[in-house]
Amino acid sequence: MSILDHAAISGVYFFPSPRSPRHVRMIDVDGATIAVHSGEIDPCKLTMLHFHGNGETIADYVGADFHGFDDLGVNMVWVEYRGYGRSTGSPGLVSMLGDGERVVQALGLSFDRVIAFGRSMGSLYAIELAARQPTLVALVIESGIADPAERFLNYADLDAAGVSEAEVRAEVARHFDHQQKLASYSNPVLILHAENDHLITLSHAERNLEWSASLNKKLVAFPHGDHNSIMPFNHVEYFDELQTLVQGIENSSAGTR
Repeated sequence: MSILDHAAISGVYFFPSPRSPRHVRMIDVDGATIAVHSGEIDPCKLTMLHFHGNGETIADYVGADFHGFDDLGVNMVWVEYRGYGRSTGSPGLVSMLGDGERVVQALGLSFDRVIAFGRSMGSLYAIELAARQPTLVALVIESGIADPAERFLNYADLDAAGVSEAEVRAEVARHFDHQQKLASYSNPVLILHAENDHLITLSHAERNLEWSASLNKKLVAFPHGDHNSIMPFNHVEYFDELQTLVQGIENSSAGTR
């Protein structure tokens, strides 16, 4: 087990909640069973795999009318974390790295028709999926993290974990080297971030953009809102950017048929 999965690190970083939508599908992963929600999946459409933020659950999105994901014309798959909602097990920074890949496989989806979307903490798992599966059709990072050590160390009880800061940083570099991961992914990358995000500053978005090897990458820095209000304060522009990404992929796919 990675030291990052220790109760004094992962256990104090995550904020799991039991909230869950009524209809979920349970998918076996290594050591746990996680809940996902989706409507009927149309094989002719792209699929957006959504990894939510730390203090959220998929219940915050499923059936909600405050967002515009359902209007993008894609299959939406909402992925729950271990220990959140009806998912079993305990959330672990490293232990969950392969869960997104397992969800795609269990749903019978083709990676080259999947867009990974990671909000805040979810960016860790969206970026990981893109690194593991470079044919993934696109990557969206919203309010994402560049150097996770900057977040983990704000919460970690290193004395209780029996490790030093240097050891934590080395383990983060081993499992969460976003510079290396983004350099291995060349398909479209869209980064959405609020200029006034004081929880995860705009510098994270700028670093992720710089590290990306994609020739089709874009950072949209919204002037309104903050970490938790980026979507409602920029609703039209936020979903226009996502719609443009989806349309560009569909047009490109049509041109190669």
